[in-house]
Amino acid sequence: MRIRPAVPADLPVLLEIYNDAVVRTTASWDLAPWTPVEHAEWYATKAEHRHPILVAESDGEVLGYAAYGPFRPKAGYAATMEHSVYVRPGHQGKGIGRALLVAVIEAARANGVHALIGGLSSDNEVSMRLHLSLGFVEVGRLPEVGRKFDRWLDLVLLQLIL
Repeated sequence: MRIRPAVPADLPVLLEIYNDAVVRTTASWDLAPWTPVEHAEWYATKAEHRHPILVAESDGEVLGYAAYGPFRPKAGYAATMEHSVYVRPGHQGKGIGRALLVAVIEAARANGVHALIGGLSSDNEVSMRLHLSLGFVEVGRLPEVGRKFDRWLDLVLLQLIL
């Protein structure tokens, strides 16, 4: 497996991975799948602001991706980024998420990011353990701030100072 920057040709599979998370999990709090146009706009915004999108690939197959972007829009937050990691169904539990998260941490550090924030649903125990194992610390818990699958979700904020 290798980690590399995403290219436009990756967009269909990245959209497939993301939309699977939207419809099946609480990893994303979007309630409806994204369209190809929405996804292309997301990619273009990342490229315009030089925020990396990294993919994990093995034998030509994209297995997952990670990215970061602004935590909040005000200028005072410019050195703090929020990241995300998604792994293709059927490939979870094989170290792909860890490799992607390590790579996005390294990219953030190389780009002068001061802090990375992860916003996780409290029921995402696997991601919680992964983040904690890489030095993230829980800095906030917001009960019942999201709703998906007819239930309230708690948001856990994890932070890594780089």
